[in-house]
Formats: sequence, C-alpha cells, structure tokens
Amino acid sequence: MHEMSDGAVVVTGGAGLIGSAVVWGLNNRNLTNVWLVDDWTKSSLKARNVEGLSYDRTIGVDGFREMIRTNDEDCSAIRTVIHLGACSSTTEKDEDFLHDNNFLYTRELCEWSLGNQARFVYASSAATYGDGSAGMDDLDEDLSRLEPLNPYGWSKHKFDLWAKEQGVLDQIVGLKYFNVFGPNEEHKEFMRSVVSKSFEQISNSGQMTLFKSHRSEYRDGEQRRDFLYVKDAVNMTIWLAQNLESKGLFNLGNGVARTWLDLGKAIFAALGKEPRIRFVEMPEILREKYQYFTQAKIEKLRQCGYRDEMFSLEEAVRDYVTAYLAPDLRLGC
Repeated sequence: MHEMSDGAVVVTGGAGLIGSAVVWGLNNRNLTNVWLVDDWTKSSLKARNVEGLSYDRTIGVDGFREMIRTNDEDCSAIRTVIHLGACSSTTEKDEDFLHDNNFLYTRELCEWSLGNQARFVYASSAATYGDGSAGMDDLDEDLSRLEPLNPYGWSKHKFDLWAKEQGVLDQIVGLKYFNVFGPNEEHKEFMRSVVSKSFEQISNSGQMTLFKSHRSEYRDGEQRRDFLYVKDAVNMTIWLAQNLESKGLFNLGNGVARTWLDLGKAIFAALGKEPRIRFVEMPEILREKYQYFTQAKIEKLRQCGYRDEMFSLEEAVRDYVTAYLAPDLRLGC
C-alpha cells in the first residue's frame, strides 16, 4: 500500500465537486497534509466547499503549474498527486483551452510525478466512451476504437491515448468517472446534476423537468445512466491512490444503469412528495452529442480488491437531499 501520510497530497480541482469530497475523505482518514489547487477567482461557492475541511495550503492553478515546471523546492514534499482539476463542461467548444487545461496540464503533472517518485492518479471520464457503441470496458486495450461525442471527451481521451503510447499507463491510474453527483456541486451551475437542479425546481414549483427522448428505442425519461454518489467516488479514488497494485484505467461507477425517471422518483420520495415530472425538448446543441446509455463495468476494480458496498440510487438521493440540499450544507460542515 502507498502510505499517503508520508508526504503532501496534492488535490487539483480541490474546491470542486469530487476534489473537495476527496479532501473530506482524506480528512476522515486523519490526513490533513493536503494541498488544494484550484482557480480561486471564479466562484465564492467553490470557497464554501472547503470551509469545513482541513488542509495545509491553497495554490492557484497557474502558480502550481509554474512550481511543477521549475520543480520548485517545495515540491519535494509531494508524494501523491490526485489530479481532478479540469474543464468538465460537455458543451465547451474552445479546443485550444481544453487542450491546455485538460491535456497539457495533465501531461505536465504526470511527467513530474513519474520523475519524482510520486503516485499519480488522474481523472479521465466516461465521456471518452462516446455513444457506447464501442463498449464501456476498462479492460479494453484498444483505446483508439473509442469515439467521444464532444471536445471535452476528446480532451480526456487524448491524454489516455498519450499515456498508453508513451508506455506509462501501467505506472499511473486513470479514473473514468461516470455520472457523479452529490454535495459541493452548486458552483457548477448549468453543469450541476439533475438532483441538484430538480431539488431547486421542486422547491420553487412543485415539479421537475426531464429531457424528451429523440431516439425511438428510448421512451421519454427512460434514457439510462450509471449514477455514482460522490461519497462512493471518494472511497474508490482514495483506495486506488493507496493501492500500488492498481494500474491503468478504471471505470468508477455504480455498475447499474438506471433511468432518469428512477432518479426523478427518488428525488420526490426523498422529499415525501408525489412525483410531478414534465418532459421538455432537448436543446438542439445536445441532441447529437447525448449519451442515451451508460453503465460502468467495474469488474477490474473489484478484481483489484475493492470490496466496499455502494449506495443504491435511492439511498444516495435520500442522503444528498435530506442531509445536504434541504439544510443547505456542504461536506465537512
């Protein structure tokens, strides 16, 4: 096992949804020698995500990248890099920005980590699987078969391919997160989960909206996704960071595809209300880039020794709604 207490743990994207939750998970394991790297200029909501957490220092993205490029002497304290910082917007069109922020930044941290004996764990994405026609199997060695549906997915896929081509994928860990949701996502605004947005809709109007289907084989609301509660994502991420036998790409999901209607009903049940769900047209910008079915194959994770039970969709939604959304709390509060 990799002892994370032996040095500093860097969490990039440390004020984001998964990043701040990972810091919360590290704190729960009595680890506080943590460096939070993020863009601290954009959102006060991000700052709120880390208010109840314990960490040693905060660093801006540009400042941290400069430290890595120059191999600043402070970097000698780093033993683990959990790289979650990225533009995660599936509608982002600026490919130069995505290339720098999602590919080059990841490559810089990977090369530094490998050159300085630091454990490197990074966020890939289930978006790399595209429409799923090439499968969603993290055991598949032929990464070139995958066709992401948007520039965000390509920016993540590009690094996976680079790591494979350079022969370093078996020295690092890439995390293909599926639909992660949970506390500390309010700063994501339009990119928040349906649970967060629907809680707000139901509070204001008593009903929620879901996108209509634009494929005949799926009825409205029966598009399926693999929904992963952020607390499970945290446990998986930290376990993989500590387990040195874990190498390469790993799907991080619940392993079960559920419908959007299942999700909607779970939200209303958590609120003790009868479901009122209205279907609306999907924006045209999304129609050709929309994933209708995602389901993580997580056998590789299990075979490596991960044994934790996961929240069911209903349990996760109930915990999120009643413990965080309704009282307006964040992790660590």
